[in-house]
Amino acid sequence: MRNITEKIKQHWHSRSAFVMAAIASAVGLGNVWRFPYIAAKSGGGAFLIPFFVALFTAGIPLLILEFSLGHMSRGSPPTAFAKTVGKKWEWAGWFAVFAPFLVAAYYVVVISWCFSYMLYSLDLRWGANAEGFFLSNFLGLTSAPGVLGGIRIPVLIGLIVIWLFIFLILYKGVGRIGKVCLILVPVSMILLAIMVVRGLTLPGAIEGISYYLTPNFSALSNHEVWLAAYAQIFFSLSLAQGIMITYASFLPKKSDLTNNAIITSLADAGTSFFAAFAVFSIIGYLSFSSGIGIENLGIAGPQLAFVTYPTGISLMPVGAAIFGIIFYIALFIVGFDSAFSMIEPISSSVNAKWGFSKTKATGIVCIFGFFVSLIFATGGGMYLLELLDHFVANFALVIIGLIECIVLGYVYRLYRLRQHANDVSDFRIGRWWDVLIKFVTPAVLIFLLTVAFYENIRAPYMGFPVWVIFVGGVLPIVAIFLLSFVFMKVKGKEVEVKE
Repeated sequence: MRNITEKIKQHWHSRSAFVMAAIASAVGLGNVWRFPYIAAKSGGGAFLIPFFVALFTAGIPLLILEFSLGHMSRGSPPTAFAKTVGKKWEWAGWFAVFAPFLVAAYYVVVISWCFSYMLYSLDLRWGANAEGFFLSNFLGLTSAPGVLGGIRIPVLIGLIVIWLFIFLILYKGVGRIGKVCLILVPVSMILLAIMVVRGLTLPGAIEGISYYLTPNFSALSNHEVWLAAYAQIFFSLSLAQGIMITYASFLPKKSDLTNNAIITSLADAGTSFFAAFAVFSIIGYLSFSSGIGIENLGIAGPQLAFVTYPTGISLMPVGAAIFGIIFYIALFIVGFDSAFSMIEPISSSVNAKWGFSKTKATGIVCIFGFFVSLIFATGGGMYLLELLDHFVANFALVIIGLIECIVLGYVYRLYRLRQHANDVSDFRIGRWWDVLIKFVTPAVLIFLLTVAFYENIRAPYMGFPVWVIFVGGVLPIVAIFLLSFVFMKVKGKEVEVKE
């Protein structure tokens, strides 16, 4: 029987390349347009308490788990589960790579929006009505979710460019990924710093920062605030997406897994905290200039990035175009880093399962991903994008995380992963880590699932018709779940299963 580990000959060029790639994967659009909003509505500065509690009790432990699984198995998620837990659990690995692939298919569309807006910033093309320009002129948003409309040419051009870039970065393996991330991560941090400095010089910026940071300690008694903290940590660190398992599989034998997990987690959390200053300084300025209360301005998601922020940029007295370009380049970079990170797990999995060359496997995945993305580039694509993002984030990824904790915590001998991490790391973790993985994190994830299920039963998401929710939200998740079993059954290369 041939050990598939023999096929993994590449390694990261350096520890810094791996860490930068992990940070690039974790730091994404959510750090810019989700964390500030969640923090502001969940107690402001007081939110940092549950946020860091969640980071140390769930985020870092889960990241150590995924790093350890990938490093010990030396394979992508399907291989990792098959080799450690048993061949019958390979489907869990496929589920963990299909879900982020689905996310990447629509995530790339949002990056395409950023690509177009980089150009539109040159002449502030959105004018005085940023919302009308974005929804009508740019997206051509249709009247209802069931009406797709035609493909938007600017979005299509962006998709072609981005998918081509993803292929060019991934087909050479982790060596090129590391080199790219060593450049893009520092650049994105520099751009964020420029945005923060410029934003803080604007009138009204301090009011925006005050809205963000003023602590409301009474919020800490609200279970929803703690739930929001755990949800933010879980989604922000790219957990349960097969990325960290795949990246860790390319580490050399002696790698400090625990410290790498801590560095990645703290860098991601710090970026979220820092990016919020760029967001709320401009929001404070917009509130000051327009006379509209901050609470009445869109401060999350696409509304923030393509309506609220452009409106604020247009009101700047000096350098509006330059600041707009910097903002959208920064968004493009952090989004692009995350996008190609979500494609690498499925590319590596296809490469390992059937022995395709890395170039061929990456090409197949990117071409298929491009055609899936086209549906989100239509006039009705934004409806489907928001719907699928809601259900994948609230259900698919949480289920995958729960599967990881249960399978590795109860079916597999969890202490082996702890021992492996300790054998290669300077900082040793104790049995408290086992308790977190087996009890604390699963309890939190089950609670997240229960709340999400209850909320969706009580009120259909965004008032969409039930058939739209089923077709656009539920059916894709069910499909990738079933497809995971199909891929497990399809004959591929033999995998050595450790007893």
